[in-house]
Amino acid sequence: MVGVLIASLKDFVTNGHLPNAFKTFIQIQHHASSHLLLHPISSLLFACAKFESLSQGKQVHGHIISLGLYQNPVLVARLIGFYTNVNIIGDAQFVTESSCTLDPLHWNMLISSYVKNGLCGEALSVYKKMLSKQIEPDEYTYPSVLKACGESLDINTGMEVQRSIEASSMKWCLFVHNALVSMYGRFGNLEVARNLFDNMPVRDTVSWNTIISCYASRGMWEEAFQLFGSMQEEDVERNVIIWNTIAGGYLHLGNFGMALKLISQMRTSVHLDAVALVIGLNACSHIGALKLGKEMHGHAVRTHFDMFENVKNALITMYSRCRDLGHAFMVFHRMEEKCLISWNAILSGYAHVDQTEEVSFLFREMLRKGVEPNYVTIASVLPLCARIANLQHGREFHCYIMKREQFKDYLLLWNALVDMYARSGKVLEARKVFDSMSTRDEVTYTSMILGYGMEGDGGTALKLFEEMCELEIKPDVVTMVAVLTACSHSGLVAVPSMSSPHESLSQRSRKIKKKIKKIYTKNYVLVTTI
Repeated sequence: MVGVLIASLKDFVTNGHLPNAFKTFIQIQHHASSHLLLHPISSLLFACAKFESLSQGKQVHGHIISLGLYQNPVLVARLIGFYTNVNIIGDAQFVTESSCTLDPLHWNMLISSYVKNGLCGEALSVYKKMLSKQIEPDEYTYPSVLKACGESLDINTGMEVQRSIEASSMKWCLFVHNALVSMYGRFGNLEVARNLFDNMPVRDTVSWNTIISCYASRGMWEEAFQLFGSMQEEDVERNVIIWNTIAGGYLHLGNFGMALKLISQMRTSVHLDAVALVIGLNACSHIGALKLGKEMHGHAVRTHFDMFENVKNALITMYSRCRDLGHAFMVFHRMEEKCLISWNAILSGYAHVDQTEEVSFLFREMLRKGVEPNYVTIASVLPLCARIANLQHGREFHCYIMKREQFKDYLLLWNALVDMYARSGKVLEARKVFDSMSTRDEVTYTSMILGYGMEGDGGTALKLFEEMCELEIKPDVVTMVAVLTACSHSGLVAVPSMSSPHESLSQRSRKIKKKIKKIYTKNYVLVTTI
């Protein structure tokens, strides 16, 4: 009889029929002693955790207490698993600390749960409490503890844990040492991380992925690329995470051809995931590889990754930058939920090909849908207003920016405004924006110098250049061209023997040319052509 009821309960639990499972459990209670209830209770707790049924799980906990089974190590583990699964970690900690067992399993579960929830301080506190109870950590304790140290940048505790590992009787463990490498990588101590990696007697894919990620996170791409090559030489299997990291590195460095080459190589060894497709589509968008981008779109459709929001946004960007606005809008239009990135991508696409009315319509539609623009939205539209001298829309965007406090610190936006007015011949308005800015960079000054140069006011342009140099804002090549163009447009090329009302300015012009030559010797050929 009891055996049949237990089998029925197991079937109900497997199929997620918790009410029937609880009814069956009540029947079992009437016909079985407490030791026979152990397995049914364990099954019920597992189901409550799986289906996140809090109230029913607490009922089971009550049964465990009333039956005197609260110190059973199997049920303690189930209770901790249940409470961590429903994200009531405080109750999980209470169960753990109330347990008399010295098995580290229960503490490991609790520490791991805190780390997964980003509560690294609490995880380390539990670890220290575990030690105070003379419970010896094992190879499953340390990875979570080391991760907590790394994510909270707790260097002292991390080093202390490492010393504990080295002093323990525990055998060398691969995933503990992988966690050590990762921790020191997060600390930014790549020398120690690399030394640990190099001295590992055994490595797996995680080991390689960890050390490569350490270098990649610090922008040390050359070392990451070298390690990736070493993996191939040592015939180590490279998973999709490593491929994506390296391909993403080449994309970040602007080597779009190499990024695409790696994505192509990936297809022969691993399945492309959504991240790989986004990297590939972004690379295509930068070099205008529309045909290859369409092939990736086809692959995304076949593998159903086209349903991912980040892939959709990458497709919109790719089609937009490749000037295929028909397909860009098709992808955008079919999106049920359009996030800010989606709106920015389609707006940028239409702005890129000077479709003013479409941009204006989309911007209004975006506001109507309740999507709040960010600085990227405005910065992608303002250059269009400058290019086509559409100051009506430009001034509207200026007002929009002025009314919103969150935009006051975005230099990119204010630079775009200065550039828009300067290129449209409205130097006085550009200067008003320029003077109102608390922070300026080489882009701000270059736009103003260009604007004054276009107006033939070389004197003011040169003053701005001198001011820029005094403030130790390093001019770039674009600044250099703007200054020289301003000199040319203003007639500041007189020779010393000539009497000219511009003689003093001309002398300043020559001094500035010498300064430019000193900064940009390799580009000085530009001076001789102006």
